Amino acid sequence: MRTTMHIIALLVLVLHVQQTVPQMVQCYAAFRPTDGTCSNILGQVPLDDCCMNPAYGYQDKGSDCKSCRYASWTTWSSWSACSVTCTEGVRQRRRACYGLGRCHDPQLVGRIQTEPCEDISCCPKNGGWSEWSGWHPCSVTCERGVKKRKRTCSNPPPVCGGICQGNNEEVTDCDTGIVCPTHGGWSAWGNWGACAGTCEVQGFSPPQQQRHRTCTNPPPSLVPRGNNCPGSSTDTQPCTGLPFCPVNGNWGAWSAVSDCSVTCGVGQQVKQRKCDNPAPKYGGHGCLGENTKTLLCTVPKNCPADGHWNEWSEWSRCDSPNQRTITCKNRLGRRRRLRECLGREYEGAFCDGDGVEFDRCYDIQGCKAGPGQQIPRALWSEWSGWSYCKPDCGELSTQTRKRVCIPDISEYSEPLIEIFSGIPDITCPPLDKTEETRPCLNLPPC
Repeated sequence: MRTTMHIIALLVLVLHVQQTVPQMVQCYAAFRPTDGTCSNILGQVPLDDCCMNPAYGYQDKGSDCKSCRYASWTTWSSWSACSVTCTEGVRQRRRACYGLGRCHDPQLVGRIQTEPCEDISCCPKNGGWSEWSGWHPCSVTCERGVKKRKRTCSNPPPVCGGICQGNNEEVTDCDTGIVCPTHGGWSAWGNWGACAGTCEVQGFSPPQQQRHRTCTNPPPSLVPRGNNCPGSSTDTQPCTGLPFCPVNGNWGAWSAVSDCSVTCGVGQQVKQRKCDNPAPKYGGHGCLGENTKTLLCTVPKNCPADGHWNEWSEWSRCDSPNQRTITCKNRLGRRRRLRECLGREYEGAFCDGDGVEFDRCYDIQGCKAGPGQQIPRALWSEWSGWSYCKPDCGELSTQTRKRVCIPDISEYSEPLIEIFSGIPDITCPPLDKTEETRPCLNLPPC
């Protein structure tokens, strides 16, 4: 009794272990229901893990791939060929159940469908040959040739695509007993001859070249008389690759004279012609002579003379804009200079711009330099640039540069020397040299 209980306990334990061991399958990421195949293998996993995705497929110990979906039918396959080639037969199409469980089939059509079919309405039946016709004439009128005879597939004729076995034509040799004439044959063409010209005139056919052949391959027999060679013994073709012949240019007609170039006084008129009758081409010479003629013309009317400014006058004295004193002070004043618009006649244009110009200025007229003054000191300027050569020819020409005594204007708000007006009363420390001279070289002789 105790042994029996042990055996029962052992069986329960084995069944429990078997139920807990998962079923391992080869898992695929795609299942195609049209043909029941899997693709994109993922590897060995438990079946429950693989089929968490119903789009997956798996393969267990069997060779067929199965779907993770619940059981479902594949689409019907294409119809098979008809089981016979004539009269009535049958054809079939199939489908398969894939997925987990059994496929539901409410119409009970099953896995296979069969229906009648008929490829053609009748079966082929071969026909029989008629009697041979008489022999046709020999294929040649001299020496040896062939002759033919024929029969038709009409005794009886075939039906439903049937045929007659064998050939419908028979050929045999024949001999006329007559000697054939030898007809002439052309020899090979000779080389092309020289071109009839060295250039091609544009718009015309190019020069020609010829080649020749003889009726000697073979020559025609005399008895019996053979035919001469058909066609011509001379062949002609246009020459290729020739340059166009040079075309020299020729003048076209003169144009009408143009209008006078001015509306007053003396001007010019022109007339022109083009080298286009024809234009030179392909290395031809151009037209000789001028393409333009110039003629004088006069419009009896005085032309407007526009005004022009003369040079600016010297700046005026620097004046105070109010009653305050500005001389020797760090105070800006105002000055002006003038210019005139000269030479305007016959309704010419006025000068562009103003005839008066105003500018700010400092007045240093008579100002002294020293401690406590607006100008603390006097100092020498840098050397000026070299002057122009005087005289402007010959070996004795020279040029000079200078240094001048200038006021120290650093205490002014705008220390720009060009806005200072007047001559200060200043004296610079003694200097060895305030002017330099040097000869000008390589001037033209006077």
